[in-house]
Amino acid sequence: MADILTGPTPTELWRELVREGEERSGATLDEEAESYLVFTLMRHDRDAPLAHRIMAIELLSALERGGRLREQDLRDVGDRCLLIAGLYPELAERRRVSQRYFVELGQHAYDELAHATRAAIAELYARLVRLFARLVRVLVEVRQLAQATPVLDPLTRHELALAAGDDVALRDFPGAIVLTGSTRAN
Repeated sequence: MADILTGPTPTELWRELVREGEERSGATLDEEAESYLVFTLMRHDRDAPLAHRIMAIELLSALERGGRLREQDLRDVGDRCLLIAGLYPELAERRRVSQRYFVELGQHAYDELAHATRAAIAELYARLVRLFARLVRVLVEVRQLAQATPVLDPLTRHELALAAGDDVALRDFPGAIVLTGSTRAN
């Protein structure tokens, strides 16, 4: 049974949940990535139509915009894909796409953002691209705190752990032989 979280502010409650997700997933985040995730959760806390958004179309729309609106829209696409992949992976299943679809779409949005912004903030978004799967794993564990049945099937969980570069993938399937490298032609 999960502990009752008692932080006095919403920020502290989200931070407690994220830290619990980190501990359960074995995916440690640095302070900057953890803070970004907490503030993303707070910013999209009431994003009710999240389930009805078509993220690929929103990404294309963001790419067509210019300036500050482009940056805001790209950040929203990246953030929403992160939340869908981590907190609502059943949306991918209902839409007949893999969870990885939202991971890659979100990474692409953050990557575009990293190339479109000032140097200091660009590095943050470049790091989010690299940490995306790890952030999703933390969110999956946050979601898992609220339900008894597994959020992800074992293979999807394993693929996510591999994408995050975590040793947890090996723990999930002891004795498995893990092949790394891309099977896609470049």
